[in-house]
Amino acid sequence: MRIGIIGATGNIGQRVVTEALRRGHDVIAFTRDASRIEEDREHVVWKSVDVLDPDSVAAVLPGLDVLISGFQPGNAAQDMADTVRRSIADPTVYATAAKVLVKALERHPRTRLIVIGGAGSLEIRPGVTRADSDEELYAALDSLGLPREYAAAVRGHQDALNVLRTSNRLWTYFSPAEDIAPGERTGRFRLGGDQPVLDAEGRSRISIEDAAVALVDEAELPRFVQRRFTIGY
Repeated sequence: MRIGIIGATGNIGQRVVTEALRRGHDVIAFTRDASRIEEDREHVVWKSVDVLDPDSVAAVLPGLDVLISGFQPGNAAQDMADTVRRSIADPTVYATAAKVLVKALERHPRTRLIVIGGAGSLEIRPGVTRADSDEELYAALDSLGLPREYAAAVRGHQDALNVLRTSNRLWTYFSPAEDIAPGERTGRFRLGGDQPVLDAEGRSRISIEDAAVALVDEAELPRFVQRRFTIGY
């Protein structure tokens, strides 16, 4: 398969690149400025793309079987504080990017899209998401060490999911576990739909490495077309 990955230098993106290459896929890795990348691995080509420009995105779609978007307004792998600042400054950017991706896919309707989003839109009770409640959301942000102002970005991710839900393109939305961090690639996890997957201690957690496994699994064998899915131990 030929898999395109937007945000390929980010925390999740770079691990998705590695996982896809591990399985023998050809990877087109997208970043804001590919001229800054020094890459010598086989089967990976770096290209620049502007995820907020539908013409830029449409231009890179030919030949791709799947496009995985790990777009962030900054690069959390390099500077998390900068990413948080950018996300708070314009929380509408996630929905804007989703609209651009859907628009670009109009010219390439057979290309599947997987958007890596947030966990705040998962239902904590039937029909109620954490993003719907300041109290619930602030408690989650506090536990993750994120400023409460980041609530706007969490709701921005939920807005992006709602954009996709109005589209008839071949989209999938991935909500990682609430607690996602670098760790071990185990290949052992559980998948869910609109509710978080909790471990025996009631925690929603996953390693970034296992999130990458799940994303490439979905690229290879789609199970959640026009649906959201999540992950956890």
